[in-house]
Amino acid sequence: MSVMVARKKVPPPWEKLPGRNTFCCDGRIMMARQKGIFYLTLFLILGTCAPPPAFECRYLAVQLSPAIPPPAAVLFLFAMATLLRTSFSDPGVIPRALPDEAAFIEMEIEATNGTVPQGQRPPPRIKNFQINNQIVKLKYCYTCKIFRPPRASHCSICDNCVERFDHHCPWVGNCVGKRNYRYFYLFILSLSLLTIYIFTFNIVYVALKSLKIGFLNTLKETPGTYPFMSLTPPPVLEVLICFFTLWSVVGLTGFHTFLVALNQTTNEDIKGSWTGKNRVQNPYSHGNIVKNCCEVLCGPLPPSVLDRRGILQQEESTAQEGSCPRGPGTHPPPATQGPGQAQKGHSVLSLQVPAPSVSDTEMPEEKQRTPGELPVPSLDAGQAEH
Repeated sequence: MSVMVARKKVPPPWEKLPGRNTFCCDGRIMMARQKGIFYLTLFLILGTCAPPPAFECRYLAVQLSPAIPPPAAVLFLFAMATLLRTSFSDPGVIPRALPDEAAFIEMEIEATNGTVPQGQRPPPRIKNFQINNQIVKLKYCYTCKIFRPPRASHCSICDNCVERFDHHCPWVGNCVGKRNYRYFYLFILSLSLLTIYIFTFNIVYVALKSLKIGFLNTLKETPGTYPFMSLTPPPVLEVLICFFTLWSVVGLTGFHTFLVALNQTTNEDIKGSWTGKNRVQNPYSHGNIVKNCCEVLCGPLPPSVLDRRGILQQEESTAQEGSCPRGPGTHPPPATQGPGQAQKGHSVLSLQVPAPSVSDTEMPEEKQRTPGELPVPSLDAGQAEH
């Protein structure tokens, strides 16, 4: 008996996903297509905050304390790790409806709204949902053909609906949503602490050097305690860079700290969802800052619902050699051909399986069964078929 296994080359699932995202490493890395500003972010962090180029580690360790460089290194590594985690992960993209699902939703909407006369505008496609004794509207997405979950929104840049959508951040090259918001917040928080740390000790370095060689000589000096001294800006220039960076990064961290304390998103804050004319109370807030912070930053992280790295399907067919000759130089056709029949242009792997010895009085030959059908015992179990 020979087993013919036909393997059809199937494209990876991430190539079939709609939207404007790019994937790397076999779908493990997911980013937006506009990645230029993300590379600029990496350049700024590595150029100004990477120890030892950030400040004179050796000089400060000798003059003040050897405990100064390690915190900067830890903050730098933590900021880089959270940045990459935010940029390379799925922010919480909601899959689009399949054609059958979209048709069913359309039928449901037509049955609810009825026939709209020609020339009149159809009513908005909205469903009311109650959360904590408060009505929340679920809006219909005409692109994804779904009713978006609460707090979800469609990103016009990535062309995807994102769960608990906060905003699209070009600096990280990805959307910020439910699955990567905590890493985004930890990134800007650690970057703020690192910027303050470097800014403070750069001022200390300039002050100590000015006492020894003068302030004008310090302005002209370039650090030279490591091999890449020509690529490193002077310490005074680093002080200026950190000074102007400090306001934006620290201000952004303070704004998101305020949002985390209220369990609110940037999208909701910009639209005024809970601070409008109606003064509707935020149904997602627990009324306690600690509980809100724990839910946003320490709550369970849902898995990705995108099939980015599905198992490649393989078409298999089992053929049993027949005994009917078809002429010289021809091979006997398989006895049975199912849905997994080998096609032209596909690589076929032939496995030779030794046939077990079956006596005339053992199990009778079974008829061909469809997948999922249970074998039906013969009416005359004690006799063999001839």
